[in-house]
Amino acid sequence: MSDKRIPRDNQNDYGHDIIARRQEFIEAETGARLDHTRRYSFDPQDMSGNIENLFGVVQVPVGLAGPLLVDGEHAQGEFYVPMATIEGTMLASYNRGMKVIRESGGVRTTVCGEAMQRAPCFVFRDAREARDFEQWLVANFEPIREVAESTTSIGKLQEIEHYIAHNMVFTRFDYTTGDAAGQNMTSRATFAACEWIRQQVPHMRHYLLSGNFDTEKRTSSVNSLKGRGRRVTAEITVPRDVLQRNLRVTPEAMHYGQGITTIASFLTHSSNNAAHPANGLAALYLATGQDIANIGESNQCTVYTRVTRDGDYFFSVTLPALILATHGGGTNLPTQRECLEILGCHGKGKALKLAEIAAGLVVAGELSLGAATRVDKATGRNEWVEAHERLGRNR
Repeated sequence: MSDKRIPRDNQNDYGHDIIARRQEFIEAETGARLDHTRRYSFDPQDMSGNIENLFGVVQVPVGLAGPLLVDGEHAQGEFYVPMATIEGTMLASYNRGMKVIRESGGVRTTVCGEAMQRAPCFVFRDAREARDFEQWLVANFEPIREVAESTTSIGKLQEIEHYIAHNMVFTRFDYTTGDAAGQNMTSRATFAACEWIRQQVPHMRHYLLSGNFDTEKRTSSVNSLKGRGRRVTAEITVPRDVLQRNLRVTPEAMHYGQGITTIASFLTHSSNNAAHPANGLAALYLATGQDIANIGESNQCTVYTRVTRDGDYFFSVTLPALILATHGGGTNLPTQRECLEILGCHGKGKALKLAEIAAGLVVAGELSLGAATRVDKATGRNEWVEAHERLGRNR
């Protein structure tokens, strides 16, 4: 086993010299030849705070879909959406869904809630002490809020959820976080609050800053009900002729198929009853500098459909845990910033706009794939398979 350490420079670990040393180290230790990964167009100093042991970049193809017509409270008008992916046919499918949206007058989006959490668990001698502490939390919310908010100029503590199990009180400190995703912000604020609580409640045995009730970067029933990040609903009524002309399917067939796939989602305990929200969200997240692991929560959703009295197709999706940012994190990296600027979503005051665009993007993908997976009984053709054969195989 090699005891050689990856080269580091404690004074400047993002300089060209130390990066070159790491590249040489990799080639010497592994036998790999670095050609494309060592090429980048930006100042590596820009990576400070985003990555350690930097030696290069991984280039992911990025394409453009659109325009996506959004009728939101924060996003209004047509948007060209940059999507980073290696899955052929995906952008073509989203483009098709966006055409349906445009011909239907746009997708209506609504932000219904905001909450980013850190979830401490407080441990006591027995359940009675835990119950009394839960009551104390409610009575002392205001001083706790003041301590938490003293650590940030942006974060605002809205609520402390509390759930007793045995001798433990599981909590979720719910914050609004402006245009940042807010995980680090809420950690710092909640730690300050917990230390103040520990001083006020000396008989507490101990606490964990994260008791796992925030269910970060994975799906959960509490996120579905209470939300994490932004809760957004996107809905549209697609006229019958628009659906049939573009997707070659009737509203009745779409609704019928959605009912079947919803049963499958129930049987498999899936995190959602949609077709593939993770596809569009992951591609958008990669392009715009989001924490890609937050797809764990953001993919979670519910879909509701019906055939209207006029015979049109109503489609609605609620995404209760969209976690994204337009300020901080990876959003200021050079290529990611350019993609956000394409959307008009870089910087402060744009996070809710980006959330509405993301929800509209999900609708485009659901409409297109929902129709493509149906089999034409007359011809035996399936658009999903045919599209991947034509566009999605890198031969």
